[in-house]
Amino acid sequence: MHDVVLRNMMANDRFEELRRAAFRAPNGTVASARVDETDVELRLCKPVDDLALENLAALAETTVPHGRLVVALVNGRIVAALPLAGGCAIRDPFARTSHIVRLLELRRAQLRPRAPRAGALRLLRRHA
Repeated sequence: MHDVVLRNMMANDRFEELRRAAFRAPNGTVASARVDETDVELRLCKPVDDLALENLAALAETTVPHGRLVVALVNGRIVAALPLAGGCAIRDPFARTSHIVRLLELRRAQLRPRAPRAGALRLLRRHA
């Protein structure tokens, strides 16, 4: 119980910190933080990522999906995550991550097991 309360407090603090860090562009719109594409790391989530994923989900005003996730790190910080089983990505609303989400979708497609081809099944049945 206390752990959940503490995590929510930490996520709210981070949210407010990012909100204060956002700056106004000359035209009066809020500009997003830039993501350096050269520093993007894609990998499967680990148990040590749980708190970072919960903070990311709190920023995105959603919940962390169940199961394994492919995560994208920029400068060591998780900015987006995509469930392997399918579903929508969760991402940092204060960073430009649309290009990173496309990378995560490609990586998810690579990690999913492929169904056997119909021709291979016919060949197996013929020799069985």
